[in-house]
Amino acid sequence: MVRIGDVAPNFRAFTTHNLVEPIDFHAWLGDSWGILFSHPADFTPVCTTELSELARIQPELAKRNVKVIAVSVDDIESHKKWVEDINTFGNKDAKAVFPVPIIADDKREVSVLYDMLDPTHEDDKTAPDGSKLFLTVRGVFVIDPAKKIRLIITYPASTGRNFVELIRVVDSLQLADGLGKKVTTPANWTPGEKIIIHPS
Repeated sequence: MVRIGDVAPNFRAFTTHNLVEPIDFHAWLGDSWGILFSHPADFTPVCTTELSELARIQPELAKRNVKVIAVSVDDIESHKKWVEDINTFGNKDAKAVFPVPIIADDKREVSVLYDMLDPTHEDDKTAPDGSKLFLTVRGVFVIDPAKKIRLIITYPASTGRNFVELIRVVDSLQLADGLGKKVTTPANWTPGEKIIIHPS
C-alpha cells in the first residue's frame, strides 16, 4: 500500500502518447509535479466528463509545472477510440490531439502497484486464466518533483472528482514548499488568502 510521503512507485507503460516505446514514469515526470488519475473503465460517462475537464484545465496545471497522466484498465486501442469520444464531448474535433496521456493498464500492473483496484467493482471481462478482474477506484495521487507522494484521494466510481479542489491543493503544497517554513493553509483557503505560519 502506498502512503503520503512514500516515493511514488515507478513503472514502464504504453500510453496514448507513447505507442512505440513505453514511458518510464519517473523519467517522464522529470523535475515536474505530477498527478496520476485512475479511471474505472473507458467510455464510462463520469470518466469522460472528468477527462474532458482535465483537458480544459491543462493550461492552469501547466502554469504550476504539473504534468497529468491518466490510467484505465483497458488497452491502447480502446483508449484511442475513447479519446475521440472525449474530444467530441468537449466540443472538439474527434481526431484532435488529446493533451492527457492515458496509460494502458489492461494487465492491472499500475493499478496493483498503486493499490487502486476496487474489489466491489467487477469487470465484465475475465483474465486469460478465467479468474475475475476488477476495475479501479477513482484514485488521485499528487507527486512532487522529488517523486514523493504528497496527496492521495480515493473517490467511489459513482462520484466524479472536484478539479477545483485538486488545483487548490497543488497551490497549497507549492506555497508551503516555496516558502521553506512551517506554513499551513486553513479550511477553504484559496490563493491570496491568509496562511498560518508556525513557530520554528
